[in-house]
Amino acid sequence: MRNFPQKKLQDYASGETGGVLKELRSGKSGLSHAEASRRIMEFGKNILVEEAKHFWLMDFFNEFRNPLIITLIIAATISAFFKETVNAVIIFVMVIVSTLLNFFQEYKANKAAHDLKARLNTIVTVIREGTKKDVDIKYICVGDLVYLNAGDLIPADARVIESKDFFVNQSSLTGESFPCEKTDRPIKGDISGLDKLNNIVFSGTNVVTGTATVVVLKTGKETEFGKIANTLNQREEISEFSTGINRFSNMIMKTTIFIVLMIFMINALMKKDVLESFLFAIAIAVGLTPELLPMILSINMSSGSINMAKKGVIVKKLVAIPNFGSMDVLCTDKTGTLTEDRIVVVKCVNGEGKESDRVLLHAYLNSRYQTGITNPMDKALLNFRKVDISGYRKIDEIPFDFLRKRMSVVVQKGKDRLLICKGAPEEVMEKSVRILDGPFSGAVTPAKKKVMMKTYENLSKDGYRVLAISIRKLPDGVKGGTKIYEPADERDLTFLGFIAFLDPAKTDVKKVIDEIELSGIEIKIITGDNELVTKKICDELEVNIKGIMLGHEIDGMTDDALEVAVEKVTIFARFSPDEKNRIIRALKQNGHVVGYMGDGINDAPSLKTADIGISVENAVDVARESADMILTQKSLRVLLDGILEGRKTFGNSMKYIMMGVSSNFGNMFSVIGAVLFLPFLPMLPIQILLNNLLYDFSQITIPGDKVDEEYIRSPKRWNMPFIKKFMITFGLMSSLFDIITYLTLFFVLKLPESGFQTGWFMESLATQTLIIHVIRTRLIPFKQSTASTGLLASTISVVAIGWILPFTPLGTLFGMSPLPPLGIFLLIIIVIVYLLLVEAGKRIFYRRYSF
Repeated sequence: MRNFPQKKLQDYASGETGGVLKELRSGKSGLSHAEASRRIMEFGKNILVEEAKHFWLMDFFNEFRNPLIITLIIAATISAFFKETVNAVIIFVMVIVSTLLNFFQEYKANKAAHDLKARLNTIVTVIREGTKKDVDIKYICVGDLVYLNAGDLIPADARVIESKDFFVNQSSLTGESFPCEKTDRPIKGDISGLDKLNNIVFSGTNVVTGTATVVVLKTGKETEFGKIANTLNQREEISEFSTGINRFSNMIMKTTIFIVLMIFMINALMKKDVLESFLFAIAIAVGLTPELLPMILSINMSSGSINMAKKGVIVKKLVAIPNFGSMDVLCTDKTGTLTEDRIVVVKCVNGEGKESDRVLLHAYLNSRYQTGITNPMDKALLNFRKVDISGYRKIDEIPFDFLRKRMSVVVQKGKDRLLICKGAPEEVMEKSVRILDGPFSGAVTPAKKKVMMKTYENLSKDGYRVLAISIRKLPDGVKGGTKIYEPADERDLTFLGFIAFLDPAKTDVKKVIDEIELSGIEIKIITGDNELVTKKICDELEVNIKGIMLGHEIDGMTDDALEVAVEKVTIFARFSPDEKNRIIRALKQNGHVVGYMGDGINDAPSLKTADIGISVENAVDVARESADMILTQKSLRVLLDGILEGRKTFGNSMKYIMMGVSSNFGNMFSVIGAVLFLPFLPMLPIQILLNNLLYDFSQITIPGDKVDEEYIRSPKRWNMPFIKKFMITFGLMSSLFDIITYLTLFFVLKLPESGFQTGWFMESLATQTLIIHVIRTRLIPFKQSTASTGLLASTISVVAIGWILPFTPLGTLFGMSPLPPLGIFLLIIIVIVYLLLVEAGKRIFYRRYSF
């Protein structure tokens, strides 16, 4: 950076904190607001990739890069060159209208997505002018002092200035499996690798325990993560729905190109008019291609995200919405989801299960003096009862980590120094060699341990969360300096007893669980808690438990064996983050679309692995950053509402696709037959373009259509074989009625060229526009399921315009002529019979095939 030394992180690591602050022209009170603003203006925001600024005019002109639009412009230019002025003007007008339509819809969709994402900006605490202040992560700069706590996402590469029991998970950068401690001490000796920099924290990693104040050294692209991002062009994994859309689009485009080339060659050879044949082929290409598909999808996604936001689900990635609706397995912890997440202390007992004030005193001391991960059980202990701890002072603490599953504080009263260890009962009892409580006191024997385990199991079976307390008397001080206590000091403990906590099941969650299961989603509980507590909660809520698996049971399992086992299990208890990940991968390998709901530090890997990562607005930073969707509250009701909204979005997208493939496929055969046997074009190029424009206009209201309750009762997934069967079945029906129309117009009514073209224009517009009312539902249209007001209005108005147009002076501009009353009557009969036949065919089709 200009005005700052171009130093490596290793150089900052070896210096004293005072020297580092001086080099960065910062201090203990941080930067001034004015200086921070100046540095951000000069060096840029703290982001890896600068979001491109979009100017509406440039976005509008980008719409003209569409290959079909370019082809139409070429066609219009050729028409103008050959003095086909009317055709040229109309094509140009249609290009502008269709481009404006797409531009405004995409602009609206992008703006909605941007506004929702703005709610999820990561906030960090900085110290400026001696005061702590919360700012957006983008607005920190080199020299800023940042205060970090457990669960925080580290916003930049920084040097530790002050720390207390500060452990960081940097596995995503260095590959280290375990959290590493960071201190403010200068590093001497070998500091060649990032893993050796124990006083440097890195952007994108996260705090596991403790607190620290750090000074920012590098931001944005200059960070270690930024360098990786600049050298690797990592593509985001494409969702199942997006992959399906791409395959569908490729299939349609290949088929369309083949048909159009065939039509052009046949026309050119038989009719000898190359220009007219070219314009006709181009018009057919526009008519056969679902060019509105990107716009329909973007409207669907944006309106879906807005509706989901109203129901408490903030979507970070629009493409995740259909996957949300496809989810058929939900993995979640029980805490806060099945339970109130409101911890209260119920009892403090010794190893025999008798009430003990000694257990309460030492548990209270441990909770009072620990400064690591904010834990609701510590708050519950401190709020349980007033405990006199006067005379005690804190000496040190050994912070919690997820491997030991315990933490300790060292306190002193007078000459007595005690290590008080609190944590998972199995871990604490394993380190305990004695018991302290009246007649039960003495060495831990197999008989006494059995009694202790029985007490623990009884508490767990009653639905309590249980922690254990042990102590160890320590020497008073150490010669030659202050003793720094480490996990190795948690040995030869004296066991005191258990603290029982209650996190009651939510009163309204049972009904929601029933609804989720009826919606075709299986709930699996993956928790680090013990299986007894989890089973108790599930029994209270009447969750159907297929089986229970403990974390250690999968250690020796092959992936193939695990894939079989996970299908037979509902409760996965005592699972570490890595073990949770294996479960999710196994479920995905089995073909499930897996959602994972979590809000803690150790949930971040699983949120990334799952098809749909779901977190909550008050989750730790690293969990929110890893998720695809954020709930405004940790509630299964909110989650279910979001899932159903995702299914509606999927359903409305499929309506357009189903309708498009059936009518387009049928039109291909109809046009080939027409150009082979008719002495003239079945429809003028300009009429085809007008027909397509009116048809497209009628479909822009599909994203706001209602979706049948029956449709959203089960997960929906992309099914290409089903779409192909649908396309062939209903495409052939459409083609059959086009041929009937040809025969009626040509042989029965004996209409001239203009009349024939007008008649097919009217029939084609009516059938392909009104068919949406049959295809949009599996029920009986208008009787059991009626479209939204918007879709009704757009389809009826478009058909009315198309049928009135030939009787107006404007119709002559498009080469149309009025039909006789008999012709109109026969067309109405054909349209009605077509819709009735499609309805009958739909019922037979869905009895044979399911989506």
